[in-house]
Amino acid sequence: MSTINFRIGIDLGGTKIEGFALGHDGSALLRHRVPTPSGYTETIDAIAGLVGHIEQTLGGRGSVGMGIPGVISPITGLVKNANSIALNGQRVDADLSERLARPVRVANDANCFALSEAADGAGAGAGVVFGVIVGTGCGGGIVVDGKIIEGRNRVAGEWGHTPLPWPRPEELPGQLCWCGKRNCLETWIAGPALARDCDGPDAHDASRLPTRAKAGDLAAIAALTRHADRMARGLSVIINILDPDVIVLGGGLSNMEHLYVELPKLLKSYVFSDFVETPVVQNRHGDSSGVRGAAWLWPLPG
Repeated sequence: MSTINFRIGIDLGGTKIEGFALGHDGSALLRHRVPTPSGYTETIDAIAGLVGHIEQTLGGRGSVGMGIPGVISPITGLVKNANSIALNGQRVDADLSERLARPVRVANDANCFALSEAADGAGAGAGVVFGVIVGTGCGGGIVVDGKIIEGRNRVAGEWGHTPLPWPRPEELPGQLCWCGKRNCLETWIAGPALARDCDGPDAHDASRLPTRAKAGDLAAIAALTRHADRMARGLSVIINILDPDVIVLGGGLSNMEHLYVELPKLLKSYVFSDFVETPVVQNRHGDSSGVRGAAWLWPLPG
């Protein structure tokens, strides 16, 4: 295999594919995006083209790591649980490795986010990092001593598809989730759920709610209060089981400033402990964190 000069991360999303080159010192060398095609073969072609563009521009060869919105089954070797339907049932790591003529490492996008923030982000220096993505959906990743914990079934960190803890009477029987289960956390704390809770079933944009709340909008204030409490209930179970050194929030809702004030206070009401010191912090790398984490799937070139 040719000398590896840098690490390439690929973030495969539903609407765009982002490529990122990471230097030896963790610096960003190049970042480029292309639209995500609808077909699987076309998607592999687009990723290969993106890698080729990065290598041609930088004049070198890179290792390739990729984050996907799903996982590769340890039993079948095929993608499962991906909300990008074209990926499910495909051998994406093997197909891309064959196309690029080199090994390719693939991980869940939430795991890539957690790895990025643990490596040189808001969780740097912490032994156990729980990374949370709360945006259109809800996911999570676990990194211990700089290594992703995927679990035997490759579902470690999937807190979005656990039930809302300690549901109130008005929260039952709960919403039906796309996964087929009812009352998943994702149906309560993801962006679309927060928007619906404030403005009804046709609402989709939760990003305006903090501004509305600051202006005194009582409906927005109430919705954000309920949302923070539900987040705290969900995270308290993570603390009870994993007790991470830090929780790093990512995704669109991580920009809501009140969460970093309210969550530490609310956690004390639910965690099985006489004190709770777990910091809840905002990510450092923003929407670049996932693609950076994909690059971090490979060690520094030796």
